[in-house]
Amino acid sequence: MFVSGETAEPSAETTGIIEEIVRQQVVEILSQCNEYAIRAGRRTIHVHDLFFLIRRDKAKSSRLKTFLSWKDVRKTAKDTDEKGGDADIGGDDPLGADAGGGAGPVVGDAAKKNKRNKVILPWDLQSFYSEQVPEREDEEDEDEQETNFATLQRLKTADERTKNMTKDEYVHWSDCRQASFTFRKGKRFREWAGFGVVTDSKPNDDIIDILGFLTFEMVQTLTEEALKVKAEEDLYKTRTGGEDAQSKKRKRETGLFDPPEEGNTPVGPTHVREAFRRLQRRANSGRAKINMGPPKALQRTKLQLI
Repeated sequence: MFVSGETAEPSAETTGIIEEIVRQQVVEILSQCNEYAIRAGRRTIHVHDLFFLIRRDKAKSSRLKTFLSWKDVRKTAKDTDEKGGDADIGGDDPLGADAGGGAGPVVGDAAKKNKRNKVILPWDLQSFYSEQVPEREDEEDEDEQETNFATLQRLKTADERTKNMTKDEYVHWSDCRQASFTFRKGKRFREWAGFGVVTDSKPNDDIIDILGFLTFEMVQTLTEEALKVKAEEDLYKTRTGGEDAQSKKRKRETGLFDPPEEGNTPVGPTHVREAFRRLQRRANSGRAKINMGPPKALQRTKLQLI
């Protein structure tokens, strides 16, 4: 939450509500993926099932493809290092640079092995052909353009949040940025998410990493929306003169010798619940609704993914 813009210390109730919402989202993801796997005649959940759930959010899907591509690059580089490094990079210098500081070109098979592979999904056009057109390094497809745009927006937001931080505050912010539901907590995460209860599928490392990526995105989206709700509430209180709606007195302007105002109050449970309600409402809007089934009182409201 601190990385997403929450500078105050939230209460345990607030973090508990966010954790419960995220858990409900993960259970819904596993339930839908399990249904897709059964329809496809499979017993296990595949990575493509998770991509299919977020296919409408092209920016998130593109970021996830980039995440998996770089994960494969790191894994390949690690395996190469463990085998003794068959290919040298930039001569004898481990940094691949000469004495003057100029970076040397990557030689040998290291460039091919460490090249980022593109994730191709079954419904992509490239999957219909056995041979692929060689990619050009100077051109970007639509997915990469959306990813770059979203990345620039996030970097801009992060720069606005950190530009006035001290060194210690920025170090703490960087540590919080690496927080994860799954890193070094795979067994606990499986029990928390409901593997073995919601689905009998045994997840591989890619499934766990994707769920960790999605849970981080959920917490960030919820926190940002809750901050907007809190800002609207604070603005309303300022205009109306405080929390007491019956009081008609205007709030007196701050004088020169008045004591300083209290620090920012953290996001509360009501802000998180309202943020979740708004996110659910946005997901449902814009779709035609035809009542062909039982009365609304008997219908189960479908949980929309954040």
